[in-house]
Parts: sequence; structure tokens; C-alpha cells
Amino acid sequence: MERYKCIICGYIYDPKFGDPDHGINPGTSFQNLPDDWVCPLCGAPKEQFEQI
Repeated sequence: MERYKCIICGYIYDPKFGDPDHGINPGTSFQNLPDDWVCPLCGAPKEQFEQI
């Protein structure tokens, strides 16, 4: 699974860890995140992420 980086603040979404503080279980791919998921650090939408 690929990781994605927020181009605003540099946060890296790693599917291996998910985002449990916001209800995203480990193993959830970036493509399967809810449409309304935002960066947990800066609040940027998914469109502000790029694959790394």
C-alpha cells in the first residue's frame, strides 16, 4: 500500500497505521478513506495529498 503526503503540512498517511484517532482502522488504503476525511494535522482535504 502506498503512502500519501499532505502537500500543505507534510503529514504522511500510512495505511499500515491508518488514522485511529479519527476512526480509520489500520490497513485502510488512501483510496478507501471517506470523502470527507481531512488531514489530522492541518485539516486539508484528500485532494491536497500526493502519493510518495
